[in-house]
Amino acid sequence: LCTRTFGYNTVDVVPAYDHYANSKGVGDPRKGRPSLADLHSILKVTGGFAVPTASPASTGHAAGPCDVSVVGHCVSCLLIRCMLNIWGVILYLRLPWITAQAGIALTWLIILMSVTVTTITGLSISAISTNGKVKSGGTYFLISRSLGPELGGSIGLIFAFANAVAVAMHTVGFAETVRDLLQEHNSLIVDPTNDIRIIGVITVTVLLGISLAGMEWEAKILFFLVILVSFINYLVGTVIPATAEKQAKGFFSYRADIFAQNFVPNWRGPEGSFFGLFSIFFPSATGILAGANISGDLKDPAVAIPKGTLMAIFWTTVSYLVLSPCVSPGACVVRDASGSLNDTVAVGSPGCEGLACRFGWNFTACTQQQSCRYGLSNYYQVLMSMVSGFGPLITAGIFGATLSSALACLVSAPKVFQCLCKDQLYPLIGFFGKGYGRNSEPIRGYMLTYVIAIGFILIAELNAIAPIISNFFLCSYALINFSCFHASITNSPGWRPSFRYYSKWAALFGAAVSVVIMFLLTWWAALIAFSVVIFLLGYVLYKKPDVNWGSSMQASSYNMALTYSVGLSEVDEHIKNYRPQCLVLTGPPNFRPALVDFVGTFTKNLSLMLCGNVLIVNGHTKWLIKRKIKAFYTDVVAEDLRSGVQMLIQAAGLGKMRPNILVLGYKRDWRTASPQSLEDYVGILQYGHAGSSPSRGHWHLAVAPQSLTAAATCAASNPLAPAVDPTTLANEQQASTIFQSQQGKKTIDIYWLFDDGGLTLLIPYLLGRKKRWGKCKIRVFVGGQINRMDEERKAIVSLLSKFRLGFHEVHILPDINQKPRPEHIKRFDELIAPFRLNDGFKDEATVNEMRQGCPWKISDEEVDKNRSLRQVRLNEILLDYSRDAALIAITPPIGRKGRCPSSLYMAWLETLSQDLRPPIILTRGNQENVLTFYCQ
Repeated sequence: LCTRTFGYNTVDVVPAYDHYANSKGVGDPRKGRPSLADLHSILKVTGGFAVPTASPASTGHAAGPCDVSVVGHCVSCLLIRCMLNIWGVILYLRLPWITAQAGIALTWLIILMSVTVTTITGLSISAISTNGKVKSGGTYFLISRSLGPELGGSIGLIFAFANAVAVAMHTVGFAETVRDLLQEHNSLIVDPTNDIRIIGVITVTVLLGISLAGMEWEAKILFFLVILVSFINYLVGTVIPATAEKQAKGFFSYRADIFAQNFVPNWRGPEGSFFGLFSIFFPSATGILAGANISGDLKDPAVAIPKGTLMAIFWTTVSYLVLSPCVSPGACVVRDASGSLNDTVAVGSPGCEGLACRFGWNFTACTQQQSCRYGLSNYYQVLMSMVSGFGPLITAGIFGATLSSALACLVSAPKVFQCLCKDQLYPLIGFFGKGYGRNSEPIRGYMLTYVIAIGFILIAELNAIAPIISNFFLCSYALINFSCFHASITNSPGWRPSFRYYSKWAALFGAAVSVVIMFLLTWWAALIAFSVVIFLLGYVLYKKPDVNWGSSMQASSYNMALTYSVGLSEVDEHIKNYRPQCLVLTGPPNFRPALVDFVGTFTKNLSLMLCGNVLIVNGHTKWLIKRKIKAFYTDVVAEDLRSGVQMLIQAAGLGKMRPNILVLGYKRDWRTASPQSLEDYVGILQYGHAGSSPSRGHWHLAVAPQSLTAAATCAASNPLAPAVDPTTLANEQQASTIFQSQQGKKTIDIYWLFDDGGLTLLIPYLLGRKKRWGKCKIRVFVGGQINRMDEERKAIVSLLSKFRLGFHEVHILPDINQKPRPEHIKRFDELIAPFRLNDGFKDEATVNEMRQGCPWKISDEEVDKNRSLRQVRLNEILLDYSRDAALIAITPPIGRKGRCPSSLYMAWLETLSQDLRPPIILTRGNQENVLTFYCQ
């Protein structure tokens, strides 16, 4: 190990290929490179050779509107609201037609598929809504507080938009009924299509006025009773014997033959497909969220939402099953009828085709010509009125169902949107979230919903609007179910829903089914919906809003981090996977922004950075976040700086996620600081580099000398600072440093003079990969002999090429072993003069006594002109070659324990970096390889 390097006696060796050969694993023996213990030991000259002697082992530091008070009334409020929204336009105006197209069996399947999705979603809503206090915002609030702002914000916008479109759907259904009534009396305003537009716009305008004025709870009860009466009226009509007029229109009361014929499908027209009909029917099942959307108005939403939602699903499912295939049109009405009283024939007459012939009616002609005006397939919009006992009651039921559903959606959309606006996840939408009046009504949100609704009302086609809503609501249901599933699998202690009747696997199934159905219904609409979600998700991920809702995503991140950290601890380290994980002694991070920026530049998205501080104050994490530095912050309480740093070194990190590099700033005031402060600083360097304990291993060391710390606008010599208010600290003016600016076409100069394992090369390489430093050319300087320059340069170039670092410019320094200029030697002597012990003519006992009281002072023997002159000469080299560099990286000297006082070591560092403008990073590896050219 003992060699003469650059003309000086030193244990350190220059870089060589052999040091990296046969070193595939961390800790494997290497050839030729000394260990840390060798470098720290005392050299005794024997026969012209420097022989290292063991030094004492270092000791580690010990570690140490429905606001009611009665819950029953609240449940009834939510139940009726949900049922009113589910009993909508589809039930009255499209369910008979769906039965005619799909048949009784497939209609049942369509209903049961919808109910399966809504039931699973209802269970998921119940679980989420009982896992803490639910505020206003309904579905958006539930999803965002469960999955976080990223998915919650995107689904909030989509759900609010879906409710606005639902207003149009229910209004168009109402307008169709009014248009049909006008058509029966030959009183059309313009034409059938434009009449729907005119009536729809007028209706939604009136509904807007009602919403702004506020609709009392009694009005909802009235709507509910009207719908119930219309149902009873319809069921009574099905058992009343059919008149001749009704028989001419295809109604014959309950007949087994009719039930059997209508049991199978009879597809007609472009919309005659299973999923086409499903997309039209499904919006009728979306009303289950109407109750959750008024969560802010409920006295006890945790009780009302589960009970009200699930009861509404049950009773409306029963009503749909009864009113569609069993005792409804499917068993009472034939598919085609002419409506003419003259089409009666004798039973069994020749030439009569179709089921109606058995009942004495011949509809063969219109059936063959496809010109029948009546029957289940043709007269579906007013068929329930014809079948019922008293037709006007069905009309009243249609009015009640459509208007109540439209009102519910007209109220839900602005409420959800207002909650989204208050969270400030997206720009430019806050304008619509402003509340007015005692109840903070979102007037502007109402107007936005009104405009969207009018836009879709102008389509004037119910079958075109319904599929659009289906995709948006299915997307909402998928995310609701995924929220429940995700919250369940994270095993977060905060997931404690009082509603127990849910299954995480059922929720996952519901989410998957919702997504599959979306693409089966309208694949292009599903792609649009998901594209919108992904775009909004990406925006929130990019902006990173300052919100913290304790979402399941956070719990999942913890689980993943814990799992991978534990798994990482079981993996043996390898040089190929070495990452510079830095414990940076910043003190308060805002005191040394240049140091923080420098380390953050090469650790960003790559490895661990931990800012340490021996300080009795907190709140510095916000400063790091505002500066966009990806780092952790920790502080410790200790009696002094040195013991505090020892605590940080021993305790920082978790498993393999622990620092392996100690980074600290240069102590610029070392000449005027107290002797104890100087001793502590150098002691930190020695303690950190040598390692605190066998389990922690030896650390790498990086010191930022005066030219780097001087780049900060605010540097503190004392890391112990008074308490600072966290808010003030985070909001203070950010100090700019050179590491935040583009470096241009300068150079990064690496002085790889001694082989420390490759860390001196690795950090500049990582720095050069960043955009701000990408244009900088990296130069490597190594020492050599003038008569072997070419050979030595080829050897280093060959070694660097094996490391695949991309460094191609290598310079040999043949004059590195020259004696420094006299004026520079004199400057060094003047630098250490105040710290000299001046013991040349004193006996050993006197010297030991003097040293005991002043351990930081330099004896004549310890000056060691050879090692000191080496630092002086290196400074001259740096000034000659790197005066205009963007950054200089160099290996600092090692101060041998017991033979290098703290003042002498600081004088070496001061001399090494003196008069240099570029920032300098002194990097000293722990003699373990951090680079390898092996593939395994």
